Amino acid sequence: MKAVITAGAPIEGEYANLAGTARKALAPIGATTMLERTLDVLAALRIERIAVVGDDEIARCCATRDVRMIADRASGAGNVHAALGAWPEDGEPLLYLTCDMPFLDAPALDDFLARSPHAALTMPLAEHAAFVRRFPGAPPFGIVLAGERVVNGGAFVLPPGACARVADVAARLFDARKAPWKMAAIAGLPLLLRFAAGRLDIPALEGRARDLLGIEVRAVRGCAPELGYDADTADEYRYARERA
Repeated sequence: MKAVITAGAPIEGEYANLAGTARKALAPIGATTMLERTLDVLAALRIERIAVVGDDEIARCCATRDVRMIADRASGAGNVHAALGAWPEDGEPLLYLTCDMPFLDAPALDDFLARSPHAALTMPLAEHAAFVRRFPGAPPFGIVLAGERVVNGGAFVLPPGACARVADVAARLFDARKAPWKMAAIAGLPLLLRFAAGRLDIPALEGRARDLLGIEVRAVRGCAPELGYDADTADEYRYARERA
């Protein structure tokens, strides 16, 4: 297995002031940073082929690591393309990680990898009740699907040969993540209507993703809450830093 980490996301305002950096990946968590923590987890799992998408500052922080640096493309969608093209196709799956999981650890990631079905694009889902038990008092996380609240994680496994196939759709989804009408155009109105009516469930999402991407897509249920906590806001980062 090979891996890629997207580490180009900038932060500003209160978040940047708290972290003392303009790069989310370099935000301190205890005695390390979120990027270093992710790299250490991969090392613990003996994943040796690692690429990092980031700018010169990120590259300097990775100078003592045996990683492949991929130049930051200055946009989220561009970095998705860069990440999915970080490694040539060689018949091995790709582990795609975001850099903002401050509680990521090796057992949590190893469990997700072990339970990811062969030949499917997978992502982890944590049960909301388990998430609340693990992170009491944390900022709100999760989405309600057909009456069930779940928390998705920042790790994905792409099967061999899938990266080029999914790159364009993945980039479009990233660009549309904060614009509901754009999401509707990609996902399709029937899916959005089911969501609005509270009837959209995980199998329906898996099926629609399969239709869009042309490969099997599976959510791995019951994953560790550590995979679902991403420090995307100042409040989320503050909570993580206080519990590091």
